[in-house]
Parts: sequence; structure tokens; C-alpha cells
Amino acid sequence: MAHDKPALYTSLSPSLLHLYDINDTTVVIIDVLRATSTIATALHNGARSVIPVDSISKCIELGRQLEGITAGERDGRIADGLQYGNSPFEYPASFISGKILVLTTTNGTMLLHMALEKGASRIITGSFPNLSAVCHYLQQENKNVLLACAAWKGKVNIEDMLFAGAVISRIREHFLVNCDSSQMAELMYHQAKKDLYGFMKLHNASHYHRLANYGLEKDIRYCLTADVANVLPYYVNGRLIILT
Repeated sequence: MAHDKPALYTSLSPSLLHLYDINDTTVVIIDVLRATSTIATALHNGARSVIPVDSISKCIELGRQLEGITAGERDGRIADGLQYGNSPFEYPASFISGKILVLTTTNGTMLLHMALEKGASRIITGSFPNLSAVCHYLQQENKNVLLACAAWKGKVNIEDMLFAGAVISRIREHFLVNCDSSQMAELMYHQAKKDLYGFMKLHNASHYHRLANYGLEKDIRYCLTADVANVLPYYVNGRLIILT
């Protein structure tokens, strides 16, 4: 029997990506703290494009070639040899407008490259700052979806699962959701949605502690705020640009 709705699945870790068929599927790369929040923010603030790369050496080399800003982190800190880090607050319009950002991060940019290697048809990036843009796009496209959580070094994390749950809760009626990871994500989001920051803190989210220890509570709050950078980063020809 033919179903008229596309399917939606959630991969809670890059280590699980190999379990999903992503041909003819839109893959949403989710790295809430902080890569995909920073990507949305930089593009929202006028960056020409964001080029996600999976190594620091490639980041430095491309930055030189393109006269771009080289940025990224390893383990939550600015990576050696790069100019800037992975905080959305480093990319106001006054700084980033009209520029190219070359970005490498511990989890998010690596997952994007894994999805490319696995043959993803379409790749977008999602975070709370661009939640509505992501939901609108997925609904309009009406194609199979994989919500791909970047997690932390392969280990499942709370914030990426919360974002997946937020997306599912908004668009569920338009998709076939026969996936326990998706059900778990949505259940957790409904529990947390009144105060995402408080939920992360109360439940000792590992990434909350990691960033809070660096004094980055402001980053965490921003990255959990819906629609403050509501654009759709879309991967094409090696770079992320705003899909208009």
C-alpha cells in the first residue's frame, strides 16, 4: 500500500548514521551548542557563505585562498591556528557582513561531511535560532527527512535531541514517524519546552556543564532561543548559503 506521506527519522549520534538510508532524503545537521546556531547567525547577519570543513589544516588553507575568516573549536575552545571561535556572538553584522566564514567544529561540521560521503540528497543545518525556517522548508519540500544530531564525540546529547523533538512536534502530522528515536526526542522536548535552559541545567546536561565551565551561559541561552536567526542554511557546491 502506497503512503502519501514522506518518512521522518532521527539519528541521535553520528555513530548511528550508517543505519539510515539517506538517498533522496533531506538531512538536517543539528549541532545546537554551537556550530549550527553559529552558522545560522553568521548567515542571518550577512555572511556571504559559511564553508564547513572537517579539519583545522583545511580551514586555514581555505581561509587563505578565499580571504575568509577562519573559525572553529576543538573541545569547546578556539582551535589553535584559527582566528575565531564557535560563539554566535563573535559574528555580528558589523563584522561578518559580506565575508566568507570557514568553520570547523568538533562535531557538527564533521557530521555534515559524513552525510555528504553517504550520499545525502539535500543538506540543511538546524538549530533553535532557525527552528521555524527549518520546519517550513521540510513541510514545503515534502521529502523524506533525517534529523541528524551531531552529539558529542559520538555520545548522544540532550540539546540536539531537544531540537529534533521541537521539529517533530511542529511537523509530525505531515510525515510518517515510525522511529523510536523520534518519539523519544519529541517526548523529551514536550517535557522541556517551557524552559529549555532550566531543563538542561536541572538534568546536568554534559554540554551545559562543558560550556558553563567556560563562562558561556550567554551562548547556551542564545542557542536555545527560537527564531533569533531565522534563515535556512542550505549546502550547495561546498558551502552553506541562505536558501531564499
